[in-house]
Amino acid sequence: MDPLLLDLPDEITTHRLVLRPPRAGDGAAMNEAVLETIEPLQRWMPWATPTPTPDQTEAWCRSSAADFVARRQLPMLLFLRDGGAFVGSSGMSRLDWEVPRFEIGYWVRRRFEGQGYVTEAVGALTRFSFETLGAQRVEIRTDDRNDRSNRVAERLGFRLEGVFRNESRDAYGLRDTRVYALTQPLA
Repeated sequence: MDPLLLDLPDEITTHRLVLRPPRAGDGAAMNEAVLETIEPLQRWMPWATPTPTPDQTEAWCRSSAADFVARRQLPMLLFLRDGGAFVGSSGMSRLDWEVPRFEIGYWVRRRFEGQGYVTEAVGALTRFSFETLGAQRVEIRTDDRNDRSNRVAERLGFRLEGVFRNESRDAYGLRDTRVYALTQPLA
């Protein structure tokens, strides 16, 4: 299967969210959310250090839109269905179309933490991966110390397959990475 020939929907809707690829012009809203959430983002997301400027965030949105069209990555922005407020970002990276295998990542804007939006979005993307993309494997990789992210994977039934010790560096030193996976669609 040539992923460029896949006709993917313009958006995925859930009970409370609209998930869609980034577009030109999304940078301002995304950067506002990043600045609101910068402390936890810098703790867990290497891309947040140093703090991205509005222009850098806009450039990321445009580059990510191109990646989506080329099927190199499938980034998604999360918006409230009711009112359209920017909630966070998710999507799929480390794509292996031969398997097919996808890794889902995520972050949520500080004001929307603890309300289940990430679990809702990741659940929708997991179903999309299996049902639309024909996934044989979906992964979530988290910092071993990031209890909130770990719980998202666990709530959705992802199985912890292992912890890679000293797998990468972050702003605080060496990081251990948990690898969660599903090889069957969500029930």
